[in-house]
Amino acid sequence: MNGKAASRTEGDLSTRTRLERGRGVLGPALELVHTGRAPTRAVLTAELGVTRATAGAVAAELEALGLIRIDAKPSAPAGSQGRPSHGLSLADDGPVALAAQVHSDGFRAALVGLGGRIVATAPGCETIDADPAQVLGSVIDAGARLLEDTGRRCVGAGLAVPSAVAQPEGTALNPLHLAWPAGSQVRQIFADCVRDAGITGPAFAANDVNLAALAEHRHGAGRGARDLLCVATGHRGVGGALVLDGRLHTGSSGLALEVGHLTVNPEGRPCYCGSRGCLDVETDPLAFLTAAGREPGPEGLLQQARELLADAGGDPAVRAAAEELIDRLGLGLAGLVNILNPDRIILGGLHRALLEADPERLRAVVADRSLWGRSGGVPILACTLDHNSLVGAAELAWQPVLDDPLGALG
Repeated sequence: MNGKAASRTEGDLSTRTRLERGRGVLGPALELVHTGRAPTRAVLTAELGVTRATAGAVAAELEALGLIRIDAKPSAPAGSQGRPSHGLSLADDGPVALAAQVHSDGFRAALVGLGGRIVATAPGCETIDADPAQVLGSVIDAGARLLEDTGRRCVGAGLAVPSAVAQPEGTALNPLHLAWPAGSQVRQIFADCVRDAGITGPAFAANDVNLAALAEHRHGAGRGARDLLCVATGHRGVGGALVLDGRLHTGSSGLALEVGHLTVNPEGRPCYCGSRGCLDVETDPLAFLTAAGREPGPEGLLQQARELLADAGGDPAVRAAAEELIDRLGLGLAGLVNILNPDRIILGGLHRALLEADPERLRAVVADRSLWGRSGGVPILACTLDHNSLVGAAELAWQPVLDDPLGALG
């Protein structure tokens, strides 16, 4: 063997060795790019604690899988010195996850790529059948059409529902606002619909607010928080979620953080759970419309409540209703702060609109009623992602790829 041939052989062996060493960090590397924490190969090298050569081999493998793109000639920032590091970005034409969300006012299907990017959406019907198989079959049909139209590879499917979902079996314990039977096997029904449509990949189901919190932690207002509390009201009811060290805290069987059934008004409205004055019935869109003396209209409750709140300035009854809901919400948040001591709170749905309508009032109630609030306060922010429950549902389907990109796609 001549010198050049020997040199090439040694180089090939060295590359293979680097790649073998790096395959153990393919998942962490992909998650860093997925969440926007590694925009360059230099940052990826530092975050992974590997050599530049190993980071380069890892990035090349992820690019070969069609997940990321490497820019070998990025432009240098103004005023910088030295050669700029290779840029890392998510592939524009890469695989997608099929995401679905069902709520009391309808359903929606979407294709979501890495980075939480919504590639395509298909709004569904505005009424929900009492048979979950009928509804989930329709939403998967809509998703299958999106996949056919775009020609994208699908890694799996995720479903967001407004119910506590027991894990790992995926049972919706109390889908009250959908009129579905208690204990509906939503994950199995969803997986059957996915399989019958010829869509490959695993299927998952979880609570919609849990998934919104996961999406916001990875891509939105919760990014960088260590102990993130999310509270939201969508179309009906109130949900909560907690993200600890980057992972959803779901309890022993997926049922943690049922914050909707905190009592905030002992003499308040009857709740579906059998109690009175729960956050669920004191701070959702129907509660706001009722407090403002309005009858629910033909449009969705959340849309109607948001539009009414936006015009609250000229109507004393609407202003008083908003203040009542803000005070009730503040009481509930203060109790959660005392128990959980989060470092950030994010609010979604109508709660986001209430925060934006009068941020000082809500923050004052929380600070006055919580021990930790008096000692410095907890940041209370609005959720920032459109369709965050859909994005979170996609995160469920993306997780096996993030855990093992080569095993899932190679």
